[in-house]
Amino acid sequence: MAALLATLCSLIFMLCSTTAQPSSGYSPTSKFRTVGFYQGFRNLWGAQHQRFDQNTLTIWLDSSSGSGFKSNTAFTSGYFGAAIKLHPGYTAGLSNNEEHPGNHDEIDIEFLGTTPGKPYTLQTNVYIRGSGDGRLIGREMKFHLWYDPTQNFHNYGMLWSPNEIIFFVDDIPIRRYPRKSDSTFPTRPMWVYGSIWDASSWATEDGKYKADYHYQPFVGRYTNFKLSGCRSDAGASCHAVSASPSASGGLSGQQYQAMQWAQNNYLVYDYCKDWKRDHSQTPECYSH
Repeated sequence: MAALLATLCSLIFMLCSTTAQPSSGYSPTSKFRTVGFYQGFRNLWGAQHQRFDQNTLTIWLDSSSGSGFKSNTAFTSGYFGAAIKLHPGYTAGLSNNEEHPGNHDEIDIEFLGTTPGKPYTLQTNVYIRGSGDGRLIGREMKFHLWYDPTQNFHNYGMLWSPNEIIFFVDDIPIRRYPRKSDSTFPTRPMWVYGSIWDASSWATEDGKYKADYHYQPFVGRYTNFKLSGCRSDAGASCHAVSASPSASGGLSGQQYQAMQWAQNNYLVYDYCKDWKRDHSQTPECYSH
């Protein structure tokens, strides 16, 4: 879930970028109300590695354990997000993910560990009935960021509607995954999760660099939680939310332009363009 450094600009992070972050013209972060952590979530594991103080949830990983949390209810669609501040320095082999799985479907935003001098990789992923037959087929797109995610909180979100999945970074849409068929789109109820854990086997340059616990603890901080959507028990009367100016969903022209900026400058891996992959397992790539 291994990123390739596609350009020199990617290699030296944002220093050679000549374009400033554009405005997407719309702010899902402002549109959807913030929920308190205990209003929307509960601890899932590693309670001793979790602390809530001044509206901020802090979770950490050391050699004994990581930590995770889970929403109190399942959803069938919605907008989900949080402001997150990452751990600086050596974080190789870690995955700090805000994921939304259920019954082997997942929609993921993950921050893959890094080593000094190299940028974090933000990975977006979609699994559909992922491991029901023993196989796990990822649909990864990976990005470097146009800022240092360890210095301040930044907003990360995802829209899951009946027609599309859209991933956002500070209200910039970075990826849109449309529903092209029922077999390539998650439709079953899912919960919202967040966690920090040791993913040394794959997270940093395909497992080349492992978690080094001389640098522990590894800390992730969350605030400004968003949980807006249709609960699994809401029934057919609940209408899917939109993360664009149009109530019917999709992206505006300005949002599409912002997404193109992010992909042109910061996309470092696209599963549909990976010739080593068996795309018979990801048929949506044929019309990518």
